[in-house]
Amino acid sequence: MSKKKNGADRTAVSGVQKMTPSEAFVETMVANGVTDMFGIMGSAFMDAMDIFAPAGIRLVPVVHEQGAGHMADGYARVSGRHGMVIGQNGPGISNCVTAIAAAFWAHSPVVIVTPEAGTMGTGLGGFQEANQLPMFQEFTKYQGHVNNPKRMAEFTGRCFDRAMSEMGPTQLNIPRDYFYGEIETEIPQPTRLDRGPGGETSLNEAAELLAQAEFPVIVSGGGVVMADGVEECKALAERLGAPVVNSYLHNDSFPASHPLWTGPLGYQGSKAAMKLISQADVVLALGTRLGPFGTLPQHGMDYWPKNAKIIQIDADHKMLGLVKKISVGICGDAKAAAVALTERLEGKALVCDANRAARGEKIDAEKAAWEKELDEWTHERDPFSLDMIAEQEGEEGNWLHPRQVLRELEKAMPEDVMVSTDIGNINSVANSYLRFEKPRSFLAPMSFGNCGYALPTVIGAKAAAPERPAIAYAGDGAWGMSLGEIMTAVRHDIPVTAVVFHNRQWGAEKKNQVDFYNRRFVAGELESESFAGIAQAMGAEGIVVDKLEEVGPALQRAVAAQMNEGKTTVIEIMCTRELGDPFRRDALSKPVRLLDKYKDYV
Repeated sequence: MSKKKNGADRTAVSGVQKMTPSEAFVETMVANGVTDMFGIMGSAFMDAMDIFAPAGIRLVPVVHEQGAGHMADGYARVSGRHGMVIGQNGPGISNCVTAIAAAFWAHSPVVIVTPEAGTMGTGLGGFQEANQLPMFQEFTKYQGHVNNPKRMAEFTGRCFDRAMSEMGPTQLNIPRDYFYGEIETEIPQPTRLDRGPGGETSLNEAAELLAQAEFPVIVSGGGVVMADGVEECKALAERLGAPVVNSYLHNDSFPASHPLWTGPLGYQGSKAAMKLISQADVVLALGTRLGPFGTLPQHGMDYWPKNAKIIQIDADHKMLGLVKKISVGICGDAKAAAVALTERLEGKALVCDANRAARGEKIDAEKAAWEKELDEWTHERDPFSLDMIAEQEGEEGNWLHPRQVLRELEKAMPEDVMVSTDIGNINSVANSYLRFEKPRSFLAPMSFGNCGYALPTVIGAKAAAPERPAIAYAGDGAWGMSLGEIMTAVRHDIPVTAVVFHNRQWGAEKKNQVDFYNRRFVAGELESESFAGIAQAMGAEGIVVDKLEEVGPALQRAVAAQMNEGKTTVIEIMCTRELGDPFRRDALSKPVRLLDKYKDYV
């Protein structure tokens, strides 16, 4: 029996049948549960696009294909299903490269469909011809090139399977003339891996290390989110009485209301988390590759424990011991491994049982001290920031301290919220203030660190979960790269709320000019028209906030409009030019000049 939705047939055909390659492509998507795609229509795939609607597939037209790739990323990360992006051959596809790179480092199961120039014109330099496979080879887990129309369903199905099994983007490259013709084929059924907890020997070794630990600490990573293993992580943490730190930019990997939660590591993370993990004698890194950027010194602390035994659990064996020296490596699913370790510790006498109460008091004390510090940390205190604050006091208008703004936004956050952050100084400081109760709630550009990420990604998230509030954070520099996608949200009734921190500068990079280049500012200043006004011109609501007491109410009004009236809102918050700590002090060196003409530039 067919599964019909709005007149569309959502059941893929079965058995060997005659069909066109376009039909084989679309039916394989149906078999994999695809209901939404993001991209810009094009002649290269129009024959297949013509039957998207009767197959129950919505193509969301975007403003720019990079936005489509980010939307597919957000969709996949929130839903746990495939995110789909498609575009016209040549420039439409090359526009997607940055977004697929971001999805790669987020381990998102995005399938990018890349129609290419027809086979009879390949190599002749025809219109929009490009060699599209090399563009994505660094950022995909698998590349399927349809080398014969009869293999359309085979390659399409394999791209879907590999995106899930390899946990990352895959590319389906289709010569545009291969959508046409008549073939006999069978639509492959999806194949999904049943991941296990890891090898018995390594699990036993890990359980013994944990049993002998006096101060165990758990790092809950993105693998916990992807495995839907937060509850299992909680059970293991509670058995150990162990503090849990979120890995960098995975603030949704453990509930912030839990007494064992201590906050995120990494850039602008939680001092409580860093101080507690520095005391660990055993660290259980659950579902994390322990990326280098997420364990760098921060707040003046080189906090990674040098003498601790490290147990690392990751579904990708190539990540085990890659960044940090480990004592035990377990190639396994984070959820299944947490269950297996909890079972091994059940009913067993643990060394850390003896000091459970004392460790609990230490956890509470460190968390309380950090919250007090955040409450009192109303503005940055470095000389440049103090100069900017004093300077702007004499300017027209009212300018708010970013840290106070972030605290007020935190207080006003709705339940079940999804937040996407962009790259930039204020967005990075936000890491200290973003707390979540459930997984698949926090979306960040991860290690690729590209600007223009937040808005399109949260639009994709909203498309996947329309019942949840969706909020994007962006600085005014990054906002300029993607603000056009407000039109996508308005045109296609995917309402979101965007918070734009308007401080008139490329803050993250400008901080380096402060610290290393004696405040010689080149290309760092941004004077812009009202972003709220631009949003209104695109059909959205626009709010300008320049009073601290208006921050929380503005967010609440915008979210209410999103959820109750289907309205997209841009909240433009006027911020001072003060700057938080730089991304990393080891990335630059003090300048040395050898030519006389540049001797003053040190």
